[in-house]
Amino acid sequence: MLPGPQEWLVILLIILILFGASKLPEVARSLGRSVAEFRKAQRESEIELRELEKQLEKQQQIKREKIEKIARELGIDPTGKSDEELLNDINKLLREKKAS
Repeated sequence: MLPGPQEWLVILLIILILFGASKLPEVARSLGRSVAEFRKAQRESEIELRELEKQLEKQQQIKREKIEKIARELGIDPTGKSDEELLNDINKLLREKKAS
């Protein structure tokens, strides 16, 4: 929750007492730079997170394509089945072939 006007006044008064009027512009510039740097780091982190999400989605898509390819080669229809269901069907079929 952001401070209200009275809280800001108290904060500014404390800063004025601690640093003096001559240091106030320097403190404000430093605070501004810090906020700008924080926002820049936040944007960079968000971009990196989006890139990682894209990579993960691509890897999941590749995995799905491989599972579907194996299923089709074994004569299993992958339509409407989850990865887990396909893997179970593949394992079941391979166990049956191995047993016979």
